[in-house]
Amino acid sequence: MLLGVSLRVGHGFDVHPFSADPTRLLVLGGVVIPGSPGLEGHSDADVVAHACTDALLGAAGLGDIGELFPDTDPGLAGADSTVLLAEAVRRVRAAGWAPVNVDCTVVAEAPRLAPYKAAIAARLTEVVGAPVTVKGKRAEGLGALGRREGIAGAAVALVERTEARG
Repeated sequence: MLLGVSLRVGHGFDVHPFSADPTRLLVLGGVVIPGSPGLEGHSDADVVAHACTDALLGAAGLGDIGELFPDTDPGLAGADSTVLLAEAVRRVRAAGWAPVNVDCTVVAEAPRLAPYKAAIAARLTEVVGAPVTVKGKRAEGLGALGRREGIAGAAVALVERTEARG
């Protein structure tokens, strides 16, 4: 690590296809989005929380979500991704870093994100302990996301050093 570095940036990305299971809930940023098919995944497949987790872990130099919470762990089947995010934040803080902010982008043709953005941002801000902003974008018909086959999330996190490390 570079001496004197007090700020670091991390980037996270996640994508999941829609699930064929009609009982699976769509969860984005810890908020259940009614009337839309859920996403396929080992946990709750929350692409927004997963992207935030990766961004924060990367900023602190702590690896990625797959290393910390592998999809081969049966104990994580159906896990609430905001609980995983909270554990990542705990580890970031234990490593001497504090989240400054996280900025997220969700790419989805459907559902429309606008009615849920404030609730998602509030939930993630609560979990991260720093401001989280959320934006929704469409894939404009391009690729798998444009064909409504899934949802992607991306996040950038800024962390600051909270204690001197030799």
